Amino acid sequence: MSGRPAPAPLLIACALGIEQFALRRGGRTTPGGPVTVLRTGMGPAAAERSVTRVLADPALHGAAVLATGFCAGLASGMHPGDLVVAEETRDPRGSVPCVGTELLVKELVRTVPGRTVHTGPLTGSDHVVRGHERSDLLATGAIAVDMESAATLLSAVRTAERPVAAVRVVVDAPEHELVRIGTVRGGISAFRVLRSVLPAFYEWHRSLLLPRR
Repeated sequence: MSGRPAPAPLLIACALGIEQFALRRGGRTTPGGPVTVLRTGMGPAAAERSVTRVLADPALHGAAVLATGFCAGLASGMHPGDLVVAEETRDPRGSVPCVGTELLVKELVRTVPGRTVHTGPLTGSDHVVRGHERSDLLATGAIAVDMESAATLLSAVRTAERPVAAVRVVVDAPEHELVRIGTVRGGISAFRVLRSVLPAFYEWHRSLLLPRR
């Protein structure tokens, strides 16, 4: 016997229909195991309900969970289409450390060449963040914000011990707020990047099966 763990499911959670559409190649079996792409709905409450419900399915016992979709960048110099790999997710209920951050960065650089990848804390919000709220959140050490990742990962680890991660694509940044005219181009850029990231997610999932030295 090799001692290699059996293939385990991967749950990829996103909030919006357009995010799910970008990830439409999911929902298959990879070398790491079966993959499910879940649309949770928008906001932390919807994410918590959906993830908790789906992970109660015995078919997803022990599933790794990866939260993804779009986010707002908090730091100056971030651009639509940049990638954010969370070192941890945060919300008022606590923080959740992410697994395999360095591997995800490496695979995203290889899979989506030319895109900037940022790492750091990803914070949660129950509303769209604008204006001075960005600088307030940046002062906490967070580099990006979205509405679902923190709730998704917290719900995932509360149901069972499991590997979790969060990867987001910047669609909105301090110098590129969506309220401004002309930011549709930024949204298209972010969508195209999200369409390209699945191979990196699959490699992260596969790596969880490799024996640790």
